[in-house]
Amino acid sequence: MSFSKVYSAQTQLLHVTPISVETDISRGTLFAFAVVGLPDKAVEEARDRVSAAIKNSGYKSPKSNNHKIIVSLAPAELKKEGPSFDLAIALSYLLANDEIEFDPEKKLFLGELSLDGKVRPVRGILPIARFAKEKGFKELYVPEENVREAALIEDILIFGIPDLKTVISHLSGEEMLDSAEVTKFKSETVITPTDFADVRSQERAKRGLLIAAAGGHNAAMYGPPGTGKTMLAKAFTGILPELTFEEALEATSIHSVAGTLTETFITHPPFRSPHHTSSYVSLVGGGATPKPGEITLAHHGVLFMDEFPEFERRVLESLRQPLEDKVISVARAKGTAHFPAKLMLVAAMNPCPCGNYGFRGKSCICTPSSLQRYRRKMSGPIMDRIDIWLEVDRILPHELGSAGPEGDSSEYFREKVAKARKLQEKRFNNKKGVTKNAEMGPKDLVQFIHLDKEAEKTLMLAAERLGFSPRVYHRMIKVARTIADLEESENITTNHILEAVEYRPKKFDV
Repeated sequence: MSFSKVYSAQTQLLHVTPISVETDISRGTLFAFAVVGLPDKAVEEARDRVSAAIKNSGYKSPKSNNHKIIVSLAPAELKKEGPSFDLAIALSYLLANDEIEFDPEKKLFLGELSLDGKVRPVRGILPIARFAKEKGFKELYVPEENVREAALIEDILIFGIPDLKTVISHLSGEEMLDSAEVTKFKSETVITPTDFADVRSQERAKRGLLIAAAGGHNAAMYGPPGTGKTMLAKAFTGILPELTFEEALEATSIHSVAGTLTETFITHPPFRSPHHTSSYVSLVGGGATPKPGEITLAHHGVLFMDEFPEFERRVLESLRQPLEDKVISVARAKGTAHFPAKLMLVAAMNPCPCGNYGFRGKSCICTPSSLQRYRRKMSGPIMDRIDIWLEVDRILPHELGSAGPEGDSSEYFREKVAKARKLQEKRFNNKKGVTKNAEMGPKDLVQFIHLDKEAEKTLMLAAERLGFSPRVYHRMIKVARTIADLEESENITTNHILEAVEYRPKKFDV
C-alpha cells in the first residue's frame, strides 16, 4: 500500500470540522515530505515532529528512505491550525508505508507528538468528542491528559494515549487498551471566598442581587469607594444554582476551545472579571481568526465589570447586542463569527470621578464638566439594558462591628434563588430559549405575564412620570415577576411593581 487515509478534526471558532489525513508515498525518488491543505506554521512543522517521533518509537524515520511523501489535510480550502493532527499524520504515514496494519474507519485521532513519541494534550477535546459521537464515529483516541474531558460524552469509546508506540500496539491487536469510563457529572456547590454575611449592612444591595440571581437580571451597583461593591459581586456567584448538564457542556466546550479550562468540567456558572484597561478585542473576541472574548467566556455565568465607566466607550457599547440578543457577532474580512453570550452583567462603579457625589460622609469635589464627562461614558441604551440599579451607601464605623441579620448568609440566599428558579422552570415548561424571567421576549410577556388592573395602572403611571422606554417598561415587568416568584406569589401585585421601579437609577440620569 502506498496510500492511506485516517481521520482527525479541528475546532474552528466554536464549531468542529472533520479533517481527512491522506498520505501518498512515491517510492524510488528523492526524499521529500510535504504537508498540503492550507497548513499553518505549527502544522508544517509536524513533518519534523512526526519523523522524530516515528524514529524514537522504534520505526524507520521517513527521512531514512528515498520516498516522496505527501500528506494532504482535507478539505483543502479550510486553514489547518495547531499541532493536534500529529498523531493522525504519523499513523497515516505508517499505514501507507506498510509498517502497521489496522482499519481506520470510524476512528478519530487527536494529539500532538513530542520528539520521543509521547502524546501531548490539545485544546477543544470536548466539542470534538460531541461531534465524533454525532457523526457516527465509534472510537476516539486522545492524549491521556484529555481523557476525562472527552469521556463526558457517552456512547463512544474513548482511549487515552500516552505515546505513539502504545496506540500502535492497540490498533494492531498486540496489547489492547481499556476504554475510559464515562466521567460522571458531579454537581458540587462552589464555596466562594466571600460570603454575603461578610459584607456588613448593605441589605438593600443584597436584596437587589438576590432578585438579579433569581431571575437572571443584569445589575449595577454604584456608591462611594470601599463600601463593599466588589465584595458583593464576588459573593454573587455563590448564590447561583448549578448549571444543567447541557449548560455545563456548552460552557466547558467554550473554555476548552479557548484554552482556559482549568478543571475537567464546569459545573458552576463561570465568573469573569476583566480589568477596566482590557482591550476591545479581549472583551468582544476577534483577531485574524476570531476567537471568543470575555463576553463569551461568561456564557451561562457572570460578567463582572468593576469600575464600569472606566472601560473604553466602544467596549461598553459592544455590550448592547449580547445583553439583548444573548449572542455577539464579530465581523472580519474572512467572515463573521457568532459567539453565544447568555450572561448576567454585574457592574460596579463610583457615582463620580471622586466617588462622593450624592452620598453621605464626604462632599463631591468634581467639577460640573468632569461629572458630565463621566456620566456620558454610559449611554442611555446601555443603562436601559441594566434591570436593577443598586445604591451602595457608605457604612458608618459603628455598623462595621455588628453581625449581619439572621438569614444573611450566601447559603440562605442560594436556597431562595433555587426555589424561584424552579417556579420559572415550571412556568416556561421547557420553552426553547427561555428558562429565566429575564430571557422572556415580548411574546412571552403576553403569554406568561398577567397584570391586574391596579398593578398595570401603577406601572403605567411610573412609566409616564419617569419616562421609561418600551424596553425598560418590559424589563420592569420581568423584575416584578421575579420579586413575586421570590415571595412564591402567583400574581404580580402593586407592591411588586413599586419595588421593581425602585431599582431604576436615580443619580445616573443621562
